[in-house]
Amino acid sequence: MTRMLVRYMVYAFILFALTGCGGISGTREDDITVVSREDGSGTRGAFTDLLGIEKIGQGTRKDLTTKEAIVVNKTAVMLNTVAGDKNAIGYASLGSLDDHVKVLKINGYEPSDENIAKGLYPVARPFLIATRDDLSPQAQDFIDFILSKEGQELAGQTYIAVDNKAAPYKETNIQGKVTVAGSSSVAPLMEKLKEGYNRVNPGLVIEIQMSDSTSGISSVMEGAIDIGMVSRDLRESEANVLKGTEIAIDGIAIIINPENKLDNLEIEGVGKIFTGEYTNWRQIHG
Repeated sequence: MTRMLVRYMVYAFILFALTGCGGISGTREDDITVVSREDGSGTRGAFTDLLGIEKIGQGTRKDLTTKEAIVVNKTAVMLNTVAGDKNAIGYASLGSLDDHVKVLKINGYEPSDENIAKGLYPVARPFLIATRDDLSPQAQDFIDFILSKEGQELAGQTYIAVDNKAAPYKETNIQGKVTVAGSSSVAPLMEKLKEGYNRVNPGLVIEIQMSDSTSGISSVMEGAIDIGMVSRDLRESEANVLKGTEIAIDGIAIIINPENKLDNLEIEGVGKIFTGEYTNWRQIHG
C-alpha cells in the first residue's frame, strides 16, 4: 500500500469521524432550517432590531438574516412551517402560538408576562396603532375603547396591558364604519377588541384586513384606512407623519419543532443561527 493511499484513508476516516459521528460539523440531516417573516413584517423588523441582526449605516438599515432562510408571509404559515420540519427554527408573536410548536427559553427565561414586564425575557416589542391627525369620530371612538379599562383588560388576557389604571369606556352608540389593516401579529388582538367593542356598540362596523406592519402604515398615510396595526416601533420618517399609540406589549417567542430536544438558547446563539453563522444543530447541542 502506497503512502499516498494510506494518507487518503486516514483523511477519509477523520472526515467521517467529524461529520458522521457527531463531530464539529454534524450531518446534513441535522442542518438548521431557518424560517423568517417577510420584508415589511413588523415582527421581522422588531426581531432583527432586538437581536442586532442588522447593520445600521447613515440613515439605512441592512437586514442580516441569512439568505438561506425560508421566508413566510403570515404568522400562521410560520407556525405550520416550523411544525412540519424537525430542524426548523422561527419566531412568532407570543399571543399567536399553538400547541404544534415548542417555545424556547432565552437566557434561561420563558417568555411569560412576568418575565417580559421585568425585562428578564429580552425579545419583546410594542403593539401600536398608527393614525393620522384627521381621525373620524368613529375611529376615535373605537380607539377610546381600546385604551379604556375594558379594552386594556382584553389586551391583558393574552398580552401585557399598557395601562392598568385606564378609565372605563363611555358608550356613544355611534354608527358607521372603521377600517383597520396591517400586522398579522396584532390582528388576533384587534379581533378580540372589535368583539368587545361591538358588544357595547353593535352599530359601528369594524373591518379588519390582515397584511403586515409596513403595508398598514402605508395605507394610513395614503388615507385608504383609518387605523394601521403595527408590531414594531415607528421609523423616524413614519413618526413624522403618523401618530403611534401603544396598545399592548408582546413577547416574540423563538419557536422550534417539538422533536427538537433543545430547551434554552442564549440570545447570542439565536443571532448566530439567523445570520447563518450556526448552520447545524450539532454546533449547539454539542
